[in-house]
Amino acid sequence: MAPTETAVSGQEYLAVQASPEFQELRSRLRRFVFPMSALFLIWYAAYVILGAFAHDFMATKVWGDINVGLLIGLGQFVSTFLITFIYVRFANRELDPRAEAIRTELEGGAA
Repeated sequence: MAPTETAVSGQEYLAVQASPEFQELRSRLRRFVFPMSALFLIWYAAYVILGAFAHDFMATKVWGDINVGLLIGLGQFVSTFLITFIYVRFANRELDPRAEAIRTELEGGAA
């Protein structure tokens, strides 16, 4: 903490947490994270279930020694990176500006 800064009290943090701006920030985060997490978990569970119970389907050759199971497995990695990319764009566009405004208001009120 710089010598000219004033510490923010716990009461001020609680007030910010109760503010409509903070609640909107949390709401936007949850509206993105929960559905995206559910979608990915369903996608992953489908892969595991197919691997356990659909051996013939997963072993279907697509090209040379490349089979469906391998492609779906690689798709897991691709989808993980895609979800990360989408989240970063979402956070940069929707969450970060709101969080910065809340932080500025909190720190400005404490100065």
